[in-house]
Amino acid sequence: DLLPPPLPKKQLQRAESLPEQGPSQHCWGDPTPWAGSILYGIPPAHPRHEEGAPSSIPPWDRPSWGPKKPLTKSQSLGEPVAWSSLQKAPSPSPAELTFGMVDRELGQLLQPLEGPAGVCGVVLGCQAATLARLSARIQEELLGLEEWQQLLEAELAGKSWAALSILDWEPCCESRDAWYFRVGFTFEQTQLVFAAKVPKPGCASLGVQSSLGAHCSIQRLIGRFTDRLPWELVLPGIPGEQSQSRSGEEPARLATRPILQVLISPEVPYQTLAGFVKGSHGLHRTSPGHYERLACLLLLQVCMGLEHLRVQNMGQGDLCPENLLLVQCPCPPRSQQGKEASLSLPRLLISSFFKVKDKRRPCSTSQEQDWTEGLTAPPSPVADELNVGMLIYQILHVDISLENTLGFRSNRLPEIPSLSIYSTGLKRLAMLLLHRDPCKRVSVEQARSILQVLLWGPRQELFARSKKTLTLLRSWVEVKRALLLLKFAENSAGAGASPSLEEWLCCQYFKEVTEHTLYQVTQALYT
Repeated sequence: DLLPPPLPKKQLQRAESLPEQGPSQHCWGDPTPWAGSILYGIPPAHPRHEEGAPSSIPPWDRPSWGPKKPLTKSQSLGEPVAWSSLQKAPSPSPAELTFGMVDRELGQLLQPLEGPAGVCGVVLGCQAATLARLSARIQEELLGLEEWQQLLEAELAGKSWAALSILDWEPCCESRDAWYFRVGFTFEQTQLVFAAKVPKPGCASLGVQSSLGAHCSIQRLIGRFTDRLPWELVLPGIPGEQSQSRSGEEPARLATRPILQVLISPEVPYQTLAGFVKGSHGLHRTSPGHYERLACLLLLQVCMGLEHLRVQNMGQGDLCPENLLLVQCPCPPRSQQGKEASLSLPRLLISSFFKVKDKRRPCSTSQEQDWTEGLTAPPSPVADELNVGMLIYQILHVDISLENTLGFRSNRLPEIPSLSIYSTGLKRLAMLLLHRDPCKRVSVEQARSILQVLLWGPRQELFARSKKTLTLLRSWVEVKRALLLLKFAENSAGAGASPSLEEWLCCQYFKEVTEHTLYQVTQALYT
């Protein structure tokens, strides 16, 4: 009776302490199933519990996006919790998954998934991430490493004609505003071939070009200098240049040669788009499907280049076939190796630029005045859509001179012959680009999407038996994206040739396209 009453026993909170034991009642030191899962990456089978009951999921197995409870004192004393704090890492995203990933990390991603639908979402995310990486690698092959370009820029800084070897006295290409000469430059015991761009009289505004970011459809600049032109260079169209002697002593009139600012570009053009169109009448007649597909791919490069310029607040100075340069790709596509060079797709480069003060698209109250001024005014982003529409006719060998165009109504444009599966779509696109009402005229961005649909689908036959819905278009994108990756995998096991420019353009399309974009584009194209 003299002893004090016993102290009440302290209750242990099970909600944040040791995991509940299963039917086998494993002891703490036994190899429990969830402990084995840490070593072998096998997720434990957690029994279902009622709402409010203690959670049996170990802290390191809980999804990273789930609600987190504060750490209690009882938790800080457990060995498995300390072990998990050393091993815990955020669950990888689908973009980070690789075939060589260890199963423990893969299990962290797969555990919270609910059935095949969750797995399908992960697979689709992996495909989209892989396509983005593949596109970046192909672009790197086409443009070269950015670090390499920076090294060349640093090496060419302060250099002039004396540091270059002129490989050809005559220009390899002549555009409306410049001559291009092949020159050699020795760098790290290797002779590299560049293009020296010599501006024509009155076309020397080259300053804005150095501020442009790298893009596959934009002429790049890796050097510039101001110097007197060497006497060996032949400038076609300049009186007396054709009769100039290229042997013997330097002519006395060297002092009369102008001092000009010269650009050095890593891309060496071999032709302008105007020359390509002029020499392809026979190809268009004998292989209309192939030629008009080439036309879509060339127009697509123009639109992509114009989009990049608008982002940079720049504009194309003179968007005409004579100022669009063609450059041979490093290697022909696998399907075209051994065929004529005329059948391969060249890179198209925009080479003339100006600074844009106002890049907004006005919507004039006078439709006719806006349409006429857009074609006759000095170059501006407002005229890009009209100029691209004119390019469609020029590439397809349909006469549409500026004087005649101004007399046409939107429904009386010149007729484009139906020679291939691309003819109707190109005719529809030209009509949308040259519409007299600027508010109904499609933008360059929309024109790019229409060209992509013409090239890679979906074609109108997809909707012949099924109603066009967002679900159908989303399924089409997902299946085509998977098939594209399978195609790359099969090709990589074959000849081993590098992916082509056309394959890179296709990657760009399926990397970015959505079912919502396709719904709008197919409405405009097939309605």
